[in-house]
Amino acid sequence: MIERPLYLDKIMPFVDTPFVKILTGVRRCGKSTILKMIIKKLREEKHVDDEQILSYRFDSMEYEDMTTKELYLELKSKIIQSKKTYLFLDEIQEIEGWEKVVNTLVSDFDVDIYITGSNSRMMSSEISTYLTGRYITFYIYTLSFEEYLTFKKSYTTLKNLKQEFSQYVRLGGFPATHLQDYSQDEVYTIVKDIYNSTIFSDIVRRNQVKKIDQLERVVKYTFNNIGNTFSAKSISNYFKSEQRKIDNETVYSYLEKLQKAYILHKCSRYDLQGKDILKTQEKFYLADVSLRYSVLGYTVDSVAASLENIVYLELKRRGYDVYIGKIKDKEIDFVATKQNEKIYVQVTQEIKSEKTQKREYEQLLEIRDNYPKYVVMADNFAGGNYEGIKTMNIVDFLLSKEY
Repeated sequence: MIERPLYLDKIMPFVDTPFVKILTGVRRCGKSTILKMIIKKLREEKHVDDEQILSYRFDSMEYEDMTTKELYLELKSKIIQSKKTYLFLDEIQEIEGWEKVVNTLVSDFDVDIYITGSNSRMMSSEISTYLTGRYITFYIYTLSFEEYLTFKKSYTTLKNLKQEFSQYVRLGGFPATHLQDYSQDEVYTIVKDIYNSTIFSDIVRRNQVKKIDQLERVVKYTFNNIGNTFSAKSISNYFKSEQRKIDNETVYSYLEKLQKAYILHKCSRYDLQGKDILKTQEKFYLADVSLRYSVLGYTVDSVAASLENIVYLELKRRGYDVYIGKIKDKEIDFVATKQNEKIYVQVTQEIKSEKTQKREYEQLLEIRDNYPKYVVMADNFAGGNYEGIKTMNIVDFLLSKEY
């Protein structure tokens, strides 16, 4: 197992606290492996006995028809009365009513509970009802560029960072694709399988979607428009122009389901003058850029959108709330806030002309505050400072310890 300190360092301080630890994120982002890492640390660092650790994987056929009552009786029967018991419940959302079971166990026994789930039923109102104030959520993302380098170092010699980043853009960050030296086609085959299992298990089967071809067309439209602002209405109008009728509500419903399965992340616009979050023309970003390529194929003209997607995910990994900035009729790619911190980020593949340079910097110069401002690009010669705006190569930005 290759450790992922980005998450372990956040989770381990909550060991032996009364909070239920919920790990959530897209399928195959590494949640189950992180549970194993926590178990390893409990054994090695906390000297917890094996008999105190109970681990279950509820997407196994063994538990397919398990009821809430059966779940409770199973766990209750294994809990040790004389010592704290550590419960690791993987993909527990497969069992209807699990929230009530977990709440009862936390109330009645000396337990420390860790659970995972791959869709936002993990964040449902049921959790709020039964576990109010008793849980803490850790969103797990696919590999950051820094993590990708760590994984790759375990089985091969790294090329220079710019070459490695080029591969990262093409191959994405699903951990399973970086455990050995897979070819690009092999990576996309693995990712396509992740995509299919998510679409059909977490969306089609769970929501009883009948028009699967319609859903897939919406998916392809959104994947093709990553980094562009659009609405359910604009998607509906696009299909109408192709003589394929689909109403706004259906599109909206599909987008919502894709978000609940963590395939898509919605990024709202923020009016920097009015200080309001705008409810129209959002952007959507993928859980991992490899999803786009596995479904639509790799094309050079998609790289700019992928760079934007990668920066968005990096800001989210670092705990920022991320918005698209709107100032007058101009747009800032990202306004990222965290407690009292704020940064502004423009992402561009390269600056080829004075006109492009003016466009990228002009928006940021309109903002009259002293928070850090960045223009991030893939250009090898990126660097320096332009009227207080820092220019960085995207590799340096992603590997920077702080902004």
